[in-house]
Amino acid sequence: MKHVAASLSYTSRRIAALVLVLIGGFTLAPSPARAEFAICNQSFDVVNVAIGRDVEGDFQTEGWWTIGTNQCANVIRDELESRYIYVYAQDVFGKPMLNGTTTMCIEGKRFTIRGIASCWSRGHVQARFIEVDTEKTQRWSLFLAPPN
Repeated sequence: MKHVAASLSYTSRRIAALVLVLIGGFTLAPSPARAEFAICNQSFDVVNVAIGRDVEGDFQTEGWWTIGTNQCANVIRDELESRYIYVYAQDVFGKPMLNGTTTMCIEGKRFTIRGIASCWSRGHVQARFIEVDTEKTQRWSLFLAPPN
């Protein structure tokens, strides 16, 4: 009987060791690179940010991310499928901080708006976004600097 109990104990220990090795292998294995688009605020004020991008062949705008001074926010966490991302930033008083040339739609509160045409007639506000060329990279960071 002692021999059988010791054998089971030995087998149990081997199974436990194998399980630990497998768990350790999964936790230590390199994780796939995360694609993201981050916006970092290097200005002296808190900023509110909205983005625009191509989603399934149509432009879509989303907002708002509030970014404190010397902080960053990952505004796109999935794979960057579009080479160009559009960014609009305003201070806490609603004053635009970037001199954009691409007109897209925004709202005063959190939003996701499909399409960029006829903002006013659809009940949205027009805003001028800057175009950011991500050069088809997986990760991109945009730094908002204080005005000169």
